[in-house]
Amino acid sequence: MSGALLVAGTTSDAGKSVVTAGICRWLARQGVKVAPFKAQNMSLNSMVTADGAEIGRAQAMQAAAARVEPEAAMNPVLLKPGGDGRSQVVLLGRPVAEVGALDYRERKPVLLERSLECLADLRRRFDVVVCEGAGSPTEINLRDRDIANMGLATAAGLPVVVVGDIDRGGVFASMYGTLALLSAEDQRHVAGWLVNKFRGDARLLQPGLEMLEKLTSRQVLGVLPMLSGLWLDAEDSLDLDTAVDRGGAGTAAPYGAEVLRVAVVRLPRLSNFTDLDALAQEPGVLVRWASRPEEVADADLVVLPGTRATVADLAWLRERGLADAISGRAAAGRPVLGVCGGFQMLSRLIVDEVESGAGRVPGLGLLPVRVEFAREKTLGRPVGEAYGERVEAYEIHHGVVALEGGEPFLDGCRSGAVWGTTWHGALENDAFRRAFLAEVARLAGRAFAPAPDSCFADAREQRLDRLGDLIEQHADTAALWRLIEDGVPADGPPFLPPGAP
Repeated sequence: MSGALLVAGTTSDAGKSVVTAGICRWLARQGVKVAPFKAQNMSLNSMVTADGAEIGRAQAMQAAAARVEPEAAMNPVLLKPGGDGRSQVVLLGRPVAEVGALDYRERKPVLLERSLECLADLRRRFDVVVCEGAGSPTEINLRDRDIANMGLATAAGLPVVVVGDIDRGGVFASMYGTLALLSAEDQRHVAGWLVNKFRGDARLLQPGLEMLEKLTSRQVLGVLPMLSGLWLDAEDSLDLDTAVDRGGAGTAAPYGAEVLRVAVVRLPRLSNFTDLDALAQEPGVLVRWASRPEEVADADLVVLPGTRATVADLAWLRERGLADAISGRAAAGRPVLGVCGGFQMLSRLIVDEVESGAGRVPGLGLLPVRVEFAREKTLGRPVGEAYGERVEAYEIHHGVVALEGGEPFLDGCRSGAVWGTTWHGALENDAFRRAFLAEVARLAGRAFAPAPDSCFADAREQRLDRLGDLIEQHADTAALWRLIEDGVPADGPPFLPPGAP
């Protein structure tokens, strides 16, 4: 069985996904065959693997960092929250149930068993598996059914490194408290600390680090500096405020005479917002969120992104006055793009007895299509052509679209200045993206020209290398190697009271 490590965090958004990806890239550079793993992920940001399985985008990003093909075993359980307090459970890439929080608890023993099987399979096929926890490992109200943090660590014998976000404050208290509220058995697996998002002179931090090590009898394995533009494929709602413009190239000088302004409607239940990452990387394209009519008024392009609850978010559009604003744009010949759920909203009619149970619901009527929700989810990796350019994408949807007119556009259609498609990731295709943006600029009357050499894949690869640099330059890699190779010591550090209630 290969070596493995679990990266936990004192809180959500502490940096677990980034650290996991960084360790994967660091190991891959050493010629190590490494795979990422997250037993349970709650996210509306997902993708489809080559064999048609749905997993979290963060695990796909970590697989890219490891330079391996993503697969269902890397994220065996994916929870996709809906609009009614319930979540869709995706097991090994396929939806199996819609459950509430209490119903889900009852399923956890079986899900832990399946997750352990996947982890064991990865450990047989890879030299190292770097696991990512979920939320905090010290959710004392949920520990008895935990499958992603200490429940996984104790069942699989994993050493645990805990990441804390110093930028939000209280990192020493959160680390000490995380350990002090774990049982003696769980504490035995906690091997060390990683301080994340540090700003300033590390010498000022040193006394605190030394005190933390003395109080907890665990080593600080590194202090990772705050670096802009690190995040890729955000999965947490805490990342939304900056997900589309953090460190993007769009803030760079435009290649043409003018910038292109893109407003992305921030739907309450939006999903797969990483569709906009490629736009945000384009020089001269300014991408911002919009939740009020006035925020879409002066945009050159308005994007309706994907959503987990098409009918509910369409009602929200109407309540906020955004539906009228978007319809007014279309009538004036100003560009609008709908992706997946956003495309469905642009239709003439939505028939939904599956997701919302609302039956027949009028869409915005901006595209000549009819949408009917099917119980079976469509998952795929389609390939097509638009503007004479090859497009590779992926699709995840229950809504089946019937075209009733318009011009062909990928699997959807175009009518005037309105485009719609169910394909995610289409804008990551460089030649297609340039052709589409050139058309948007023409319709918007902007003297904008796409940069001829922009490459989204290269930009993503550079970011992944920065994550590897972060670990290699600022973490104790020798100590990480020892944890991976030696596992949990038989005689671990002393117990820190009071322990779990």
